[in-house]
Amino acid sequence: MKTISVRLPEQYLHDIEEACRLELVDKGTMLRKLVGTGLQEYRTKKALELYREGKISLWKAARIAGMTYRGALEELKRSNIPFQYKKEDLDVDIEWALKEG
Repeated sequence: MKTISVRLPEQYLHDIEEACRLELVDKGTMLRKLVGTGLQEYRTKKALELYREGKISLWKAARIAGMTYRGALEELKRSNIPFQYKKEDLDVDIEWALKEG
């Protein structure tokens, strides 16, 4: 692991300390948990945004988000994003899957 320093507003520090008390963990553990959760949310949001814009297939969105295809389908439903799939998507997915496999 590497160490970084960051300046945070007082309110963030207060909220982090409160979360530490609730979870019964130290600040380092809490910060790693919060950063991990935030990164996962960001990857999921970005992947679904790219999918909604038609820039990537759902397979690629799932990969970016670090989830299964089925998980990505469930996330589409939760986010009210319509499922879209064209023949071109199939061709791209097959080519991508062959490279990954």
